[in-house]
Amino acid sequence: MKQIDAIDCFACGKKQISKNEIGLNKKMLGREIKQFYCLDCLAEYFEVTTEELLAKIEDFKLQGCALFE
Repeated sequence: MKQIDAIDCFACGKKQISKNEIGLNKKMLGREIKQFYCLDCLAEYFEVTTEELLAKIEDFKLQGCALFE
């Protein structure tokens, strides 16, 4: 298994965003993205609340998406 480097938020600089935040970025912005957003910045980008994004993460988990823990 390859080592994944810590990823920081592109917009605000938050250190080491979570696996779920990384998964949500890939799910919503495309798997090939190079710049990632923390949950708060992603919510601002999509003009939704962080609670709505957290609910989306739970939906994706229930669907069995491998991008989420």
